[in-house]
Amino acid sequence: MGEINQHKRVFLDFIDQQGYMDEVHSIIGKHDKRLVMDLNHLRTFDPELTSSFMRRPDEYLPPFEDALREVLSQHNPTLMKTQPAHRFRIGVEGNFGSHHVSPRELGAHLLNALVCVEGIVTKCSQVRPKVVKSEHYCPATNRFASREYRDNTNVNGPATGATFPTKDPDGNPLQIEFGMSEYMDHQMLSLQEMPERAPPGQLPRSIEVLLEGGLVDQCKPGDRVALSGIHRALPGKASASGMFMTVVLGNHLRHFSKELQQGSFHEQDIANIKRLGKRLDCIQLMSRSLAPSIFGHEFEKTALLLMLLGGCERNLANGTHLRGDINILLLGDPSTAKSQLLRFVLRIAPLALSTTGRGSSGVGLTAAVTTDEETGDRRLEAGAMVLADRGVCCIDEFDKMTDADRVAIHEVMEQQTVTISKAGIHASLNARCAVAAAANPVYGQYDPSRPPMHNIGLPDSLLSRFDLLFVVLDKKEPESDRRISKHVLRQHSAGGGVNSVAGAIDELGASDSAGRLPTPVFVETDNEGAANAEGSRLSTAFIKKYIRFAKVRINPKLTAEAANRITTLYADLRAKVDSSHGRTLPVTARTLETIIRLSSAHAKAHLRNLVTEEDAEAAMQILNFAIFSDNMMAVDLKHDGREDDGGKRHRENYTAPGRQEGESLAGVLVVQERKALVMSALDRLFVNSLDEEVPRSTLQHQLNGTLPPFTELELETVLHRLEEDNVIMYRDGAIHRI
Repeated sequence: MGEINQHKRVFLDFIDQQGYMDEVHSIIGKHDKRLVMDLNHLRTFDPELTSSFMRRPDEYLPPFEDALREVLSQHNPTLMKTQPAHRFRIGVEGNFGSHHVSPRELGAHLLNALVCVEGIVTKCSQVRPKVVKSEHYCPATNRFASREYRDNTNVNGPATGATFPTKDPDGNPLQIEFGMSEYMDHQMLSLQEMPERAPPGQLPRSIEVLLEGGLVDQCKPGDRVALSGIHRALPGKASASGMFMTVVLGNHLRHFSKELQQGSFHEQDIANIKRLGKRLDCIQLMSRSLAPSIFGHEFEKTALLLMLLGGCERNLANGTHLRGDINILLLGDPSTAKSQLLRFVLRIAPLALSTTGRGSSGVGLTAAVTTDEETGDRRLEAGAMVLADRGVCCIDEFDKMTDADRVAIHEVMEQQTVTISKAGIHASLNARCAVAAAANPVYGQYDPSRPPMHNIGLPDSLLSRFDLLFVVLDKKEPESDRRISKHVLRQHSAGGGVNSVAGAIDELGASDSAGRLPTPVFVETDNEGAANAEGSRLSTAFIKKYIRFAKVRINPKLTAEAANRITTLYADLRAKVDSSHGRTLPVTARTLETIIRLSSAHAKAHLRNLVTEEDAEAAMQILNFAIFSDNMMAVDLKHDGREDDGGKRHRENYTAPGRQEGESLAGVLVVQERKALVMSALDRLFVNSLDEEVPRSTLQHQLNGTLPPFTELELETVLHRLEEDNVIMYRDGAIHRI
């Protein structure tokens, strides 16, 4: 008893000397009567006491909480008479040192110790009341009697029996007064190891957590938390093998998902990020640095970069939620690096989860209602897309999922919520994640003789939820094969790739999450380690910091000019799709949202707070490539009766009218998409002009923002081709509408 009083006096001195009196007074008006104590302050006050407290918290927490109640009773004597004593608790936060662990590191050496466990909440039980003190009335003696109850999870003393008394010591019957008894909320959680931190090839470990009082209902499945408490074995759960069930008795709960996103940046990092953002080629440089071992795929890499940056989420006043996350589907032949691109997204995204279509069910991706084996209670268990909230969910082999499972993710991909209505549970969980999926065509390999929709084999209701769909083909072209071979061999050669020193620096920057050291911007890729930045790629660690900086701190707004441009581009796109047979995605009102999201992400990449016309044009270039890829033009030409060379090149060789074969216009390659761009520009010019003709120079100026730009020769050929199709009349540098 004397030792308990000594601990109590020490804690009273700690409260007084460390300036906790204001915080003690502030908890009086709060629902959760919990004083949060910082271990760093206690370590400054008495380092030896701190070590003993962390090793044997059962000895110190009860006198510390008694001291808290004594201070409160001195300040407000009526408070302790009206509030149950068990509501006044001590929470612990701060630097736990070696006691700051993941569920995998909770071993026997930490039993009965104070620990801080980081993880992701995967299951939540219902909140149940647990009796703490019962009141009984004896009609024979007209007296009241009370009894306290403690189980094996209580730190205030040994466990008591759980049976209500029915008679007093004299044998008189007792009646329980339920209204006068005291109860405490009780909830069980399952805290799982972070998926990205689990060792490769091993299942993530989990630990059961008991929350009581004001800590209940503070988190839901999918939340990432740091939870401090006492690691304890429950002796009542012993099995024949002598193993016991272990739990963490929750003491303090802290959400840290937002802190992870914010991160910390070195001053030099911020300067380097802003310097890169001002470069005109910053997006090209970053996309080229994404998955450098994969040759080509410039548009796909740029789209994945914009997906990592994300658009701007909007929550309107009427409650409407407009998602800012970008969903991408890569569909194409085997051995075209689709899965490798997803793997690199997993590596570079701040938060990403990976799954496969064959190994996932609909409830596995969203959420499931399970039954607790011990209590029989219903539990809500989060799926992959809920666990990836505020991150990226990568789904490989997307085509191997059954139709019923794919329908389950419709709501997640647009509304970004998972609604559960089963087994008497009605709940809605957040699943605000971007989806990056990879799939193979229906026939195993893409068949260019069939329309794209026949190869894709997915319903429009699902495809419309993807912002971008890229068809990745394995082209059999000698020149392309030679370039790919050289690139792959360079990766395997002794002098190719990233040298060991630069690679070590790259990993060092990636591991320095606290921002103590500036992250190297470039990684040298030549054998001599030349310092020429133009010949290098950006380090992975720097790209991760750049993405985190732009994603968190930049929130661009649409300008009026950009809004007008997006409106025009969307109208042109709708008109173009009506006359095209080769589209890969349905163009609906969701496509308009796609243009806005891509434009906002492009502005984020340049660290701009305003979305400009340039961003809208760049977004449209990517969307045009995704919907009307050059690879898709074979079907259009086939429908027009102009397929050339078996559809291998999907381009036409035209000779301008009035010219002989072999002159300068012969052999110019014209793509259907380029003709459509010229037609759209002409439509705008004719609408805005009262004249029936447009000078060629005006059209050239209108097409200046097109990438790649129109050459004089290409534009001349397209105009003559449109004249052949009786769309326009082109004479003496003037274009007349027919």
